[in-house]
Amino acid sequence: MQNLKIATAQFENASGNKAANLAIIRQLAGEAARQGAQVVAFHECSVTGYTFARHLTKEQMLAIAEYIPEGESIEALRQIAHEHDIVVLAGLFEKDRDNQLFKAYVCVDKDGLVAKFRKLHPFINPHIRPGNEYVVFDLFGWKCGILICYDNNIVENVRATALLGADIIFMPHVTMMTPSTRPGAGFADPALWANRENDPTSLRLEFDGLKGRAWLMKWLPARAYDNGIYVVFSNPIGMDEDQLKNGCSMILDPFGDVLTECRQLGNEVVTATCTPEKLKLAGGTRYRNARRPDLYANVISQPHESEQKVVWLTTDVPD
Repeated sequence: MQNLKIATAQFENASGNKAANLAIIRQLAGEAARQGAQVVAFHECSVTGYTFARHLTKEQMLAIAEYIPEGESIEALRQIAHEHDIVVLAGLFEKDRDNQLFKAYVCVDKDGLVAKFRKLHPFINPHIRPGNEYVVFDLFGWKCGILICYDNNIVENVRATALLGADIIFMPHVTMMTPSTRPGAGFADPALWANRENDPTSLRLEFDGLKGRAWLMKWLPARAYDNGIYVVFSNPIGMDEDQLKNGCSMILDPFGDVLTECRQLGNEVVTATCTPEKLKLAGGTRYRNARRPDLYANVISQPHESEQKVVWLTTDVPD
């Protein structure tokens, strides 16, 4: 394993406008390549947009979803990867030949699809089915996994992906700035975004507080530290339909330290170097080696009915 340079990006996506989103992905992928990155990661549903899907019927979802790998967006990502000689990871809605819908995240290089992951815990639209498997794949000699947004809130998913060999987990999100039962959570006022040039201070205070980054930093470094892995977190910034998102896409090392982070109040891409030595030195690696599955294997595998509640999301979605 050699050092690997990875970029993570943030941008304001357009709901349902694949051409506009792919144009930004192309631009930021080019910037990442100029920074020396070999890989660039974008947020959940970065190709299609995300939050607007809560209003869509199944037919409308099928219209925006694509077959993978045959879909036009996969080909567009392949062309971007070829143009800039960089591996691209991005998200979109997927459909299969039985008209089942999934939330997908793909890894594409200049030759085409490298890997595909389906979100295990989707919720934005009731017609989306959950994925049923973990994915670990090779990039430049590194083992990589993918977990999408809510998947990372269930710590077993991160540990399972790490135990399957992942050195790096890509964690695309559309998150923060929504109501929750935790103190300090809530929507952010879109007027702050509209006025960001005149008053960046008020917007930054909102973005960095408990509605946003301060909450993220309670748990995201722990996922990296506890498992001794690199984490590539990607998140949109700006308006995602009617919700303001705060970006702060970042890359964390196996010690839970932030190596690089998007801090602009707009579209941005940043790059960090992953070194294999940190994987061996990390406390999380030692802790994984010290596990005693004989103590808790039966506890973890006991029957349990999954219950997933999203406080801000209403269920009145049309058929």
